[in-house]
Amino acid sequence: MAFFLILPFNLKKHIQMKNLFLVIVLFFSIQLMAQTDKPETVALIHTTMGDITVKLYNDTPLHRDNFIKLVNEGWYEGSYFHRIIQNFMIQGGHNKDGKVDPGYTIEAEILPIHSHKKGALAAARLGDQANPEKRSSGCQFYIVQNQNGTPHLDGGYTVFGEVIMGLDVVDKIAAVQTGRGDMPVKPITMTIEIVD
Repeated sequence: MAFFLILPFNLKKHIQMKNLFLVIVLFFSIQLMAQTDKPETVALIHTTMGDITVKLYNDTPLHRDNFIKLVNEGWYEGSYFHRIIQNFMIQGGHNKDGKVDPGYTIEAEILPIHSHKKGALAAARLGDQANPEKRSSGCQFYIVQNQNGTPHLDGGYTVFGEVIMGLDVVDKIAAVQTGRGDMPVKPITMTIEIVD
């Protein structure tokens, strides 16, 4: 004697919807795994005070690709950290000739999984009044130096990487004497190369 399970129509529809949902979740999980399987790009920031190694996040591709492009074009070659605030951050991005803007901005890629922890690499930008879309500067970046991070900046600026070696160098740079406009009294220059 065979037994058949007869499901009410609504239950059948519910199971079909649940299966469709599972297929969609599986699809996006595979896509996410494919993105995270790709190794993150590593860049080496050579400074006059030591080296800082950063990794660039794959889930902020506009900022990652722009940073790589500028490095490969030599934008940062011989440039300097022009704004340093101890217990906050160090900022660079001018080119060696002092040009502060490559002529474009980048669409914000602000993700809640990337916080302004110590060592966070983030893009500087104009303030909200002039820039309500929170678009990033095409070249200006900063590295968070505060031991506890700067959580008040979360959700306001794109974090597109982090320091993986050289936090001691970030601390040394942050401790230098600064003058007007938080500019170091003695210039701290940098060159950047893509390692991986």
